[in-house]
Amino acid sequence: MSIKSPRADAAAVPATVERVAETVLPTRHGTFRLVGYRDDGGTEHVALMQGIDDAALAGPAPLVRVHSECLTGDAFGSWRCDCGEQLDAALAAISAEGRGVVVYVRGHEGRGIGLLAKLKAYALQDQGIDTVDANTALGLPVDARRYGQAAEILQDLGIGSVRLLSGNPAKEEALEDLGIAVVERRNLPVSDRAENAGYLATKRARMRHDAPPGADAWESLLDGVVPAAPAPGEAEELTHRYGYLAQASGQLVVGQLRQSLDGFIASRSGDAGFHEDRGDHGHLQRLRALVDAVVVGASTVLAEDCSLAVEDVPGRSPVRVVLDAAARVGVGTRVLADDGVPTLWIVAHDAAVTDGLPSSVEVVRLPVEDFAPRRVLDILQARGLGKVLVEGGGKTVSRFLEAGALDRLYLTTAPVLVGDGIPGIRFSGSDALAEARTAPVRRFLFGQDICTEFNFAATR
Repeated sequence: MSIKSPRADAAAVPATVERVAETVLPTRHGTFRLVGYRDDGGTEHVALMQGIDDAALAGPAPLVRVHSECLTGDAFGSWRCDCGEQLDAALAAISAEGRGVVVYVRGHEGRGIGLLAKLKAYALQDQGIDTVDANTALGLPVDARRYGQAAEILQDLGIGSVRLLSGNPAKEEALEDLGIAVVERRNLPVSDRAENAGYLATKRARMRHDAPPGADAWESLLDGVVPAAPAPGEAEELTHRYGYLAQASGQLVVGQLRQSLDGFIASRSGDAGFHEDRGDHGHLQRLRALVDAVVVGASTVLAEDCSLAVEDVPGRSPVRVVLDAAARVGVGTRVLADDGVPTLWIVAHDAAVTDGLPSSVEVVRLPVEDFAPRRVLDILQARGLGKVLVEGGGKTVSRFLEAGALDRLYLTTAPVLVGDGIPGIRFSGSDALAEARTAPVRRFLFGQDICTEFNFAATR
């Protein structure tokens, strides 16, 4: 059953808000004007804006996000929902355009049921109940939010029409009923995560929320079909970025690495903590979903215990390939887990391999001197694994680069300076800068990260 929020109620309960204070707020997305409001019930709200003044209001409708307060997502970074990431994406979109407003509505915690009631609903969800049934099991409404405060704040700012940043049609309908014209509604490009996939699926199936941007285009790419005329926005961006990989036949080798601006993947102690908040997370997941095999070195497995699985976008997990001459990787690591994902564990002839491996793990033995990238690719090609992602770490990606085995390289730089640590891309260079390696490039922004894609195949 699809649940529709009551539009009449939204219009029938107007809120009276009072402008109380105004200041500026510097953020990582730039500096915003910050205006504070109090409604007639004593609840305090804020509006963060850029480029909103009397002159600007004469132009097209600004980008507007009406954001419901979510302590767990906004402040604690919870992945049970996508609220924090939606807020961050909205601020980034407004900053990129230089004009827009985020109306942060307090009192909307848990779709209006309150923080503690939301935690009780979470506890029911832990037992397998979806987000809709959890609320009703507590005797609470599915969605108790009202948007009168948000509408009055927008009107106070002189905004009568908006381009709404939301995947919720009920929010659009409520604002329209309250006198705010929604000339466009745009879903924000936030990827689902394994932790919130069920929650978001329920909202789409039972609360009319939109499918994620570019979903149809992504499904086509997974099927190896490049959309001929993708819709503007996320679908067009996905097609532009990954179309070549989706339709590739034969062998195609892609390298991927994220490092600091000064070229390190971890500190000298081995701490790779800046990877935990990686802006290119969704990009990496999509690369995995489009390839047949993902290659990683033993040092990366030991440092990060990565699963190499596709977790936060639709798609199947690729075959895992672990290069581990000394068989240092233990049975307890995630890459050797009994999770149904095939794994090739490539070790030296004389390496001692632990007993009790899952049936999904195949041990491939090579002479120590035969771990060259081309030899590894021949092994994968013989198994029908033509599209290969070399994911890490720095030594492994660098070896494939130096061997001329990479068709493309995605090198993502995070805005940190490590100073001294475990190096990222390193290879034998040339004495003359004129002989430095280069290729046609494209650049993508992933949050604060900058990803440069080198197309080495185009230079051959």
